[in-house]
Amino acid sequence: MIKNEYHPRVITKKSVVTRRTVVAGQKLPLWSLALITLAKGIRVLSGGGRGAYATKTEATKFLHKMMPKPMNVLTTKPSPLSTMVLVLILCILVFYALHFPHSSTPSSASHNLSHLETLFLSTASNYTISSYLRALTVHPHLAGTKPASDTTRYVLNHFIALGLEAHTTTYSALLSFPVRSSLSGHFSDGSLASLIVTEAAGPGVVPAYHAYSPSGSVQARAVFANYGRERDYRALVAMGVNVTGCVVVVRKGGEMGRGAVVERAEANGAAAVLVYGEGDTWRKGFERGHVMRGIGDPLTPGWAGVEGGETLGLEDSEVLKRFPKIPSMPLSAELADTILSSLGGLPVPLEWKTSLRSKVRHLGPGPTILNFTYQGEKKVATIQNVFAVIKGSEEPDRYVLLGNHRDAWTYGAVDPSSGTAALLDLARRFSALLGLGWKPRRTIVLCSWDAEEFGMIGSTEWVEQNLINLGSKAVAYLNVDCAVQGPGFFVGSTPQLDGLILEVTKKVKDPDTDGASLYENWAAAGAGNNIQRLSGVDSDFAPFVQHAGVPSIDMYYGRDFPVYHTAFDSYNWMAEYGDPFFHRHIAVTGVWGLLALHLADDPILPFNYISYANELQLYKNMLSNLVDQKISLHPLTLSIEELASAAKEVDDELKKLRLQETASIVAMKKRALNDRLMLAEKGFLDADGLRGKQWFKHLVFGPSNNHESLNIFPGISDSITNSTGVSQRERVASIQHEIWRVARAIRRAASALRGEFA
Repeated sequence: MIKNEYHPRVITKKSVVTRRTVVAGQKLPLWSLALITLAKGIRVLSGGGRGAYATKTEATKFLHKMMPKPMNVLTTKPSPLSTMVLVLILCILVFYALHFPHSSTPSSASHNLSHLETLFLSTASNYTISSYLRALTVHPHLAGTKPASDTTRYVLNHFIALGLEAHTTTYSALLSFPVRSSLSGHFSDGSLASLIVTEAAGPGVVPAYHAYSPSGSVQARAVFANYGRERDYRALVAMGVNVTGCVVVVRKGGEMGRGAVVERAEANGAAAVLVYGEGDTWRKGFERGHVMRGIGDPLTPGWAGVEGGETLGLEDSEVLKRFPKIPSMPLSAELADTILSSLGGLPVPLEWKTSLRSKVRHLGPGPTILNFTYQGEKKVATIQNVFAVIKGSEEPDRYVLLGNHRDAWTYGAVDPSSGTAALLDLARRFSALLGLGWKPRRTIVLCSWDAEEFGMIGSTEWVEQNLINLGSKAVAYLNVDCAVQGPGFFVGSTPQLDGLILEVTKKVKDPDTDGASLYENWAAAGAGNNIQRLSGVDSDFAPFVQHAGVPSIDMYYGRDFPVYHTAFDSYNWMAEYGDPFFHRHIAVTGVWGLLALHLADDPILPFNYISYANELQLYKNMLSNLVDQKISLHPLTLSIEELASAAKEVDDELKKLRLQETASIVAMKKRALNDRLMLAEKGFLDADGLRGKQWFKHLVFGPSNNHESLNIFPGISDSITNSTGVSQRERVASIQHEIWRVARAIRRAASALRGEFA
């Protein structure tokens, strides 16, 4: 039995309202009473007989009954009930407009938003979210397959059934699929064993593989390389262990992505790579994933793969450099133990052993010989993004974007369907608010991306196609990938949104602690430093931040989960282990929705660039510990001071504007200020991009080769890492140039905040 998250509290008879209550001289039917109960935040007692009372929870349930039910099969079409719902919504709209008109004064605007937040939170339903998740996970839905198309229709039909304006965008993209694979081991005792390289799974589950791995056959000795970091290979060399021509076995972790692991193995002469995840549970699971470099469709680097558009050939040098040259595949923890426990040679270093949970005692190479074969195929496939648009009433040309990807390696209950279920529930709850007469000030767009698992392809193609409009009109992008993976709330953002995150998390109930807000436990767990930054390239926020410079947030519950990208990522796992009562889903959806409401409805955007300047100062201090005295950080110091000064001026300006009554001249000033707040993030972009990774334009947040010491200022970080083997003069000049580039970017952001020409 799934319990409801929100419960009415007992209050006095003064708050009691009967079903015959007279409001504004009219007797109201029960449905009107339910709406008023929700809209005005009234909590009432239950009774019986002709004068029965309705609680707020009962009113919420009544509204749920008036909304379309969750669709339980992927091919469901919009229900005929939709017509009745739309008529009801129209009646609600007229009623609400007559009885609860919106005032335009600052105090009443804040009051209305507060009621809107209360109403939004009150319409939460963990049963509804669990129903969405069950429907989404009936079949595996890998991008480019027939079940993926069925899932696309399910999401689109859901938006349409709620009366939202919905559409799709279609792209052609190069995807990668397995044809066959095999692995056998020849052990020191003379035995030869064929090893099973995928789970025993249901129909439609793709075999375990690494997308974009080249085909190949390798017969060679196995060797253990810890996390596969460059320093791990240096340690092997120091011990006299040569991995050249070997099949390298690597454990997941060490801040290394799957593609980076294969790239490092290739650079150190390995013939093939096998990657496994350690864990105490679900040890039979194989973690699928892609090993392509960069993100987006490799055939259309920098532009969208639209019909009739330019595409590169498979043998083009720009395409080939995106793929590794040695084959790889995932291993289960159980299979990795079989291989690693058979290795001989030198013992595993103590530094590695302290965190090892697998049965590896020696490094190899050998004596075990592995015979590994993988054959795959790359195919151009059609992918589709789905959108629902809620037009803004006052600033329809300003967009708040909320996104989640839809495609999954297998059933995808956690990744990504927990987030998709939350997105569908957001649509339901926003539709209910629209029915009560609410219209956002700015346009809200709900985005369901395709082919994220192949390298954020759906979102990247759309960002590339809409780059100019995003640059001038996008307020913010709010991303949820895996809404729930387990316990613990995590959030990352660009720093101007930190204050809004703190404010919103104080309004949402903690799903795991009675009587506490989400903020209380989250803040305590983070020891005051609990907002991450968006330098990673691991979800759909990457093209928005790192290519388009859109202020962004990414959030989720749970750090890791043991069935990641395996055939065991199912509805049953979620219902039993990840979120049995779906309360964490409710919490994430609550935060997601409240963030959107503020960004869409606040007259002045809730951005704080003082936080950004403070964060940059912290980064500069971190950088000072990594460079010697020959490197000058003075350009950074001056540019950060300039940004801090501009941010303080803007903060003073917005405080004055918030106190002024609404008038045309004040509205114009607010609009101009909002534009400056919105566009300042673009200042951190550089047209030339990062060296060797030109597509990534952001000079503060982006992918760095130096994963272990500095995950911000990627250009500076890479110049420090790549400066080995050059003269001291060249090294200093390279690092200093990157520091100047960042300093110029920060000054551009400060100039955008001030909104004046030099």
